[in-house]
Amino acid sequence: MNAQELRDKTPDQLRDQLVDLKKEAFNLRFQQAGGSIENTARMRTVRRDVARVKTILNEKAKAEA
Repeated sequence: MNAQELRDKTPDQLRDQLVDLKKEAFNLRFQQAGGSIENTARMRTVRRDVARVKTILNEKAKAEA
């Protein structure tokens, strides 16, 4: 997922995606604790995607104000 794709989405879509990413991060943390995680790099990408979505949401909020 890149920033341009995120900028094309509405704030509601971004919030929904943020919730999904946070759920995925939560599940990955449990898998890591249990030792059953297969792709450890996925944690890094999910964490960065969360930051990317939050950044775009803040940009949109500042643009409206």
